[in-house]
Amino acid sequence: MHFAQYYLDCLSQASYLIGDETTGRAVLVDPRRDIDDYLHDAEAAGLRIELVIETHIHADFLSGHLELARATGATIAFGEAAETGFPIRRLRDGEHISLGADDGQGVTLTVLATPGHTLESICLVLREHPDDEVPYGVLTGDTLFVGDVGRPDLLSAAGHTPQDMAARLHSSLHTKLLTLPDATRVFPAHGAGSACGRNLSSETSSTIGDQRRFNYALQPMPEADFIRLVTAGQPTTPGYFAHDAALNRDGHPLLEPGPPPALTLDEALAARDRQGAVLLDCRPLAAYTRAHLTGSLHTSLDTRFAEYAGSVVAPGTPIVLLADPGTEQEARLRLARIGYDHVLGHLPDPTAVLNRMPALSRGSRRIRHEELALWEQQLGKGGPTEGVRTGGAEPVDAESSDARPADAVPGDATPGDATPAGITPAGVTSADAQLIDVRNPAEYEAGALPGARNIPLAGLPHRIAELDPARPVVLYCRSGNRSVIAAALLEARGFEEVCDVIGGYEAAAGAGV
Repeated sequence: MHFAQYYLDCLSQASYLIGDETTGRAVLVDPRRDIDDYLHDAEAAGLRIELVIETHIHADFLSGHLELARATGATIAFGEAAETGFPIRRLRDGEHISLGADDGQGVTLTVLATPGHTLESICLVLREHPDDEVPYGVLTGDTLFVGDVGRPDLLSAAGHTPQDMAARLHSSLHTKLLTLPDATRVFPAHGAGSACGRNLSSETSSTIGDQRRFNYALQPMPEADFIRLVTAGQPTTPGYFAHDAALNRDGHPLLEPGPPPALTLDEALAARDRQGAVLLDCRPLAAYTRAHLTGSLHTSLDTRFAEYAGSVVAPGTPIVLLADPGTEQEARLRLARIGYDHVLGHLPDPTAVLNRMPALSRGSRRIRHEELALWEQQLGKGGPTEGVRTGGAEPVDAESSDARPADAVPGDATPGDATPAGITPAGVTSADAQLIDVRNPAEYEAGALPGARNIPLAGLPHRIAELDPARPVVLYCRSGNRSVIAAALLEARGFEEVCDVIGGYEAAAGAGV
């Protein structure tokens, strides 16, 4: 048996190539849209991809089933309940897919219908030989993760309440997956950082036995308690999820390879002013906060770039990339993985452009947690905040993607790059400002700064009307990345007095703010 897991860190997404080395027949499960790695590895292993199986209609990325069908002639397969806009093979509960010879002794996959995350969700039990008592593993899609289970409230299940879907999920887990031997390996479709659950582990595989013992959602409890547990505290759904679910269901244009065209500054600004294009700055956070084009949005390539872009940029919006030289093609590809294909071009070396045209740029306003403490002390006194330096020594911020703590939310920051000191609007009182926590609900409920309101980053574009643009806004997240993305969005929407807390909640809470 040939078995390979492909894990994409930036989307916390896993796909699988499974083949029978005797016959050369293979299937690919839950592929991403850029398929070259799969094709190369299959050819090197002497495998023919005959079937592309989707464990469900994905909402968090644009799947590569159409690209693979075009490239290989493979049939596309979904669970029996799927309704799609293109021909598919419908896989029935209990159906066996043999990759071996006619004697049926080769690699075999058994389909388990496991509704709950979506109606059409399936899992695939993998055996190297059809009569193996203990399966090699089970591909669990978004039904079971390492440390969590699939959320039951996504838009793919429209027409069914989260409580109804959670009841289906409970049945799928206990009557299907938990009946497998404890030694069965678990291979999920996602890991830590995915918005498809709230407590996913960074481990990319496990066993049924370990999940039975350690997964919070699989502990003995009445079904009603399970339903309450898995329907509460889920991450806010990024805005692009409904868009991707529709494209994965109905069909989408095939991926167009290659870098985006280079644009001059005048062309980039004309695209913004005449075509409604977003200027998306994907440079590292330190470079963005030091200086950026006024009105540009931000999400760095060294974080969860596509997910955050899809949280603040509406699907179908034209995009001009402001990327460091040599990174524009990676930025375009990562946007394409979530179905954001309308990239008009990129501005070569935006940092050099900003240095030449300082009148078109601004720096980000940021405060340290010590300054936030001073601000908090003003609460109820109505006095102005202490003056904050606008120059001098640069504070250490937490924005490197390296050396991330074990409990970090992927995409948030860890100690690394330095950024210029921020400023607090002169004369602002603590009673004036709006303190906004842009973390997910479960993070907020576990601990928040006094007086903060929770508006998760993914929900901010739809809740901006709840904020008063005439009053200052102070933003924070876990450690200072999502808050900068949120600040950029507010600035682009016309908020003049916006700042965020360097180091976020971790720094402030650690200092006793």
